[in-house]
Amino acid sequence: MFIDTRRVEQDSKIESTVCIVGGGVAGITLARELERKGIATVLLESGGFEPDDETRDLYRGEDVGLPYSFADGCRGRFLGGSSNCWGGWCRPLDAWDFDKRDWIPHSGWPFRLAELAPFYERTHALLKLGPNNFDPGFWEKAINRSDVRRIPLVTGNVRDTVSQFSPPARFGKLYRAELREARHVRVFLYANATNIDTDPDGKRVTRIEASTLTGRRMTVSARIYVLATGGIENARLLLASNKVQAAGLGNDHDLVGRFFMDHPRLQSGSVKFSRDWSRNKLYDIKYHYMNSAVAAHGTHIASQLALAPEVLEKEKLLNARVWFNSVFPGEGSEGAQALFRCKQALLQKEQAGWSLSQDLATMAAHPVDTVGYGFTRLFQPRALIRSVRFQIIVEPTPNPDSRVTLSPTQTDKLGMPRVQVDWRLDDQVRRTFDRTLDLLARDMRQSGVAEVTLDPPIEGGAWPASLEKEGTWHHMGTTRMHASPQFGVVDANCRMHGVSNLYIAGSSVFPTAGANFPTITIAALTLRLSEHLARVINHISSGLGAAEVADAVHADAPSTLAAAQVAADATSVDGRSDGIPLPVERLKRARSVLISRRFQTDSA
Repeated sequence: MFIDTRRVEQDSKIESTVCIVGGGVAGITLARELERKGIATVLLESGGFEPDDETRDLYRGEDVGLPYSFADGCRGRFLGGSSNCWGGWCRPLDAWDFDKRDWIPHSGWPFRLAELAPFYERTHALLKLGPNNFDPGFWEKAINRSDVRRIPLVTGNVRDTVSQFSPPARFGKLYRAELREARHVRVFLYANATNIDTDPDGKRVTRIEASTLTGRRMTVSARIYVLATGGIENARLLLASNKVQAAGLGNDHDLVGRFFMDHPRLQSGSVKFSRDWSRNKLYDIKYHYMNSAVAAHGTHIASQLALAPEVLEKEKLLNARVWFNSVFPGEGSEGAQALFRCKQALLQKEQAGWSLSQDLATMAAHPVDTVGYGFTRLFQPRALIRSVRFQIIVEPTPNPDSRVTLSPTQTDKLGMPRVQVDWRLDDQVRRTFDRTLDLLARDMRQSGVAEVTLDPPIEGGAWPASLEKEGTWHHMGTTRMHASPQFGVVDANCRMHGVSNLYIAGSSVFPTAGANFPTITIAALTLRLSEHLARVINHISSGLGAAEVADAVHADAPSTLAAAQVAADATSVDGRSDGIPLPVERLKRARSVLISRRFQTDSA
């Protein structure tokens, strides 16, 4: 059921078994699963059913690193969360994204891909995807068109991959009726969590304080609490909850807010296809999403190019994805941009301040650019395409100095400190951009697919302006997962280290980002979390205390790999790489050295 918090009695005290903060992909997914299990749940959503600027303003803050947009249009602060501005891209992380890679500092998850595989499969129904198959050959055969073909990759350095598109699933609309009829889930709209209260030791959450923009206040007490407010807001709420712990809740090791990641993205180079490949749509972003040519089994797909894992290891590169971007007549003009915004509106994608009347006026004022762009986009005559460029996104290096902090001077209407976002990228990212495109260009020339002219290398130089403006608005890493509290904020089950009943859902727990879009992994992790929480609640209902519950469910975590992760991180400081456990005193010394070094910047 839905409850408008603006109309509840002042200082109401709400009780539940589980309290979820945030009504986006993670929050709604978890609430649906708990409803099915008959577990009493309260979900706090900051907004209502539609966007409003007063609520949207709560996301705004200061950009103090690379020029970076992270608020308006990048996230939706109303029911459905980031799904309201999501493009629908879905592909699981690669197997090696979970590995500790010795050339990538701070890499490695406490479990491997196999742990998430059954939950990735379940996301297909949740996100309205096609078959659980990401094999390029499967989709090429299913589409069966001469203009949708896999290109030959002859060097062995490059592989092709497939992403599927969700419609996209707007969770606030798609699952609204289900939530309205829920018997065990109460969704409080316009309820902004402002503080997480704990016991005097900060070891157990006792309640969540919430407030509306109209001044109505309430508290929620539960047995288990889950933060699901996104990669920036999760960190913000924890840092602002500092009544007991001055540095913020769960921040004993100064990790909350650190390791902020986004996928840097840019367009580069010039691609001149040979005649046989000039009309191929499989890898060109202009023919994805709504084009029926690149679809099968009721699902639109896109193919991207990536380097083989052995090449990444040999070259010491980050993961990356590359596709083509045809440049249409009028592209980049005011008329084309207005037309594109109208298309985004048809996809129900939130766009802060969008006005149909203004865009119609803009298109009328620039008819040639508007018609040229729209005609080419609709009918795709290759003769009118001006050029083709690469579009590439790169996995960011986990960097403790790339971080979210609280503003010392600015507060929002609720009195909470606004955020400061210091997004940083290093030379490993620059080199990955350059080397990935260089190896791909060589493969395309050798296979006769295209002639490629590359832009000047960016390694050692300034960041291109196009990259500085965007990223991909995938906010990740600020409450990272690790088996040890010295290296992560949450454990393998997404429970906060040192706090017995607080969990975190969403991409803020990602230790590494891979080069794939995060929503499907957010959903898979949340489905996994729902199973874990059901077991915890069952143990609590059996009368076990908090410590006993922790022991009882400890086996849920892949403990062997988690222990290996701690040992590997500790031994690497002491120069050992053989995996042999260190004596206790040596481990203590190694840990002491690591604490002093771990937050040094990873950039060259």
